[in-house]
Amino acid sequence: MTTPSADDRADANPPRASATRVIVRATELADAAAIAQIRNQPLVQHGTLAMPHASADAVATWLVRLAARRNGGLDLCAEVDGRVVGHGGLELFSGRRAHCALLGIGVHDAYAGRGVGRALMAALVDGADRALGLRRIELTVFADNARAIALYRRFGFVEEGRSRGYAIRGGELADVLHMARLADAPPFASR
Repeated sequence: MTTPSADDRADANPPRASATRVIVRATELADAAAIAQIRNQPLVQHGTLAMPHASADAVATWLVRLAARRNGGLDLCAEVDGRVVGHGGLELFSGRRAHCALLGIGVHDAYAGRGVGRALMAALVDGADRALGLRRIELTVFADNARAIALYRRFGFVEEGRSRGYAIRGGELADVLHMARLADAPPFASR
């Protein structure tokens, strides 16, 4: 039996990315292929409600449609060493829910647990609070996605409810948690 060399071990385990090496920026249409690759990762498929087998063309179409109806929402990519390894966004609501947004996030499997999700969440929450003036951010997460739930809790999200059998995953019904974060803000003026 041979022992792997240091070079072999380095190739199998890329260097851990620290938060200082994660660059968060606005999503561009040219990011569609990288976002499709992220959405097709096994951990992302298991841990999110994204549909499997996303193509770059389908993601590009989705990005264009999302931008058209987002009304000033936020759509971000996270890069490590020039490679898009994470994607997240806030989709704004309107009317009586204009103070709210729906959050979605995904991180490439090879970069899970390396600060990419934390960097995206920090940018999304900051954008919601300071740029968009939102009072409420909400999300839906599989009830068994402990890593994501812990991340959301670190950013002030709390569980508001559970939907049993909400989605089909791996041929079985799976529960989800509904979580939200309310920002501190002065009361609304009465009308």
